[in-house]
Amino acid sequence: MSDVARLAGVSIKTVSRVVNAESGVHPATAERVLSAIDQLGFRRNLSARNLRRGTGTGTLGLVLEDLANPFYSVLTRAVEEVARSRGKQVLTGSSDEDPARERELVLEFCARRVDGLIVVPAGHQHGYIAHEINAGTPVVFVDRPPGNLDADAVLIDNSGGTALAAQHLAEHGHREIAFLGDAPEIHTAAERLRGFREGCARAGVPFEPDLVLMGPHTDESVAEALRTTLRRATALVTGNNRITIHALRALAGRPDRPALVGFDDFELADLLDPPITVVTHETSALGRSAAELLFSRLDGDRTPPRRIVVPTRLLARGSGEVAR
Repeated sequence: MSDVARLAGVSIKTVSRVVNAESGVHPATAERVLSAIDQLGFRRNLSARNLRRGTGTGTLGLVLEDLANPFYSVLTRAVEEVARSRGKQVLTGSSDEDPARERELVLEFCARRVDGLIVVPAGHQHGYIAHEINAGTPVVFVDRPPGNLDADAVLIDNSGGTALAAQHLAEHGHREIAFLGDAPEIHTAAERLRGFREGCARAGVPFEPDLVLMGPHTDESVAEALRTTLRRATALVTGNNRITIHALRALAGRPDRPALVGFDDFELADLLDPPITVVTHETSALGRSAAELLFSRLDGDRTPPRRIVVPTRLLARGSGEVAR
């Protein structure tokens, strides 16, 4: 601002009035200041201005597992739309399912004085963020709950969704149903396995541990898992959209394809042959609810931590309706 004032031949206060669109500046003087701003490429430091005014930095931090995953892309978009409507910008980072990376990102965003945080947890220990919460930075956990910390969380009805899948396959005559899930230490994976077990019990079909395979999956590991389980199983529940896609690659061209229900919808699922039956949920509602809860905290809501659960539903398209 000193450089602009010097070039325009005015005081720093006059420059401040012009950039903040305040009255009391002669039009010719304002024109000189604007010309000097253009010549020098001056940009206001919005973070410094907001901090000085006590209105925060105008930013939110969003820590995800992997922004390349379409699930998190939709969630991010929903958070951004709510933030934009409130005049805030969103900074994002991917933890890659690494608790150390999650902590590094959270503390980096806090060091940058974001006004609030939305976090998809990678780990199970979140006491490290208690000090930031106590200091006034609101935090909402999304998709998975925090560990050793009482805080706001917005979750999917994971167990209810896989229970629906198991019951749906049983209704079409299947009694040997396999389940491919993510690493069991991940909250969503453990909840989906629990729901699958409960769904089998409700439907009166056996839950067979040797037809359950949990862990990080690749095309190769899923293909090997299916070679083992499909010797007996006539139906399959997949624990997330990535595992479903791995399974479809492994099943391509096979005449003995099992009935299939996947958790999470994915692009083009309805155009495959047969179209893929999925347990679906409104991912945008997950992000929107998390952002709205965060803003309610920023607006002064001091009620006890809340847990919001986004419902799931089964979308029958064909692959899950194949009779035994």
